[in-house]
Amino acid sequence: MSAMQREMDVAKRAKVIEWLKTEVVDHVSRLFKALWEGSTTRITDSLASLIVSGYILGRRLGVSYRDLDEAILEKLRKHKQEGHQLEDWYQDISALEEHMRKR
Repeated sequence: MSAMQREMDVAKRAKVIEWLKTEVVDHVSRLFKALWEGSTTRITDSLASLIVSGYILGRRLGVSYRDLDEAILEKLRKHKQEGHQLEDWYQDISALEEHMRKR
C-alpha cells in the first residue's frame, strides 16, 4: 500500500468515526423526542439504533464486540456490588446481567 493510500485510509477511518459520533447524538435526540411523544415503538427503535451505533463505534475504535460485552457485564457486577439504586429498587441490574449471560 502506498503512502497516499495509507493516508486516504486513515482519513476515511477518521471520517467514519466522526460520522458514527453524529449518529449517536442523532439517536439520543430521536430517543428524547420519542419519550416526549410517548411512542413505545419509536422509543424501542431509538434505543436499538443507539445501542447498534455504540457497538459499531466501539469496533471502529478497536473494541471488539466481545470485549464490549465483557465490559458491560463487569460494569453490571460492579453496580450490584456497590448497591446501585436501580438494583435495590427494581433488580434491573441483575435482570440485564442474566439476559446478557443467556444470549
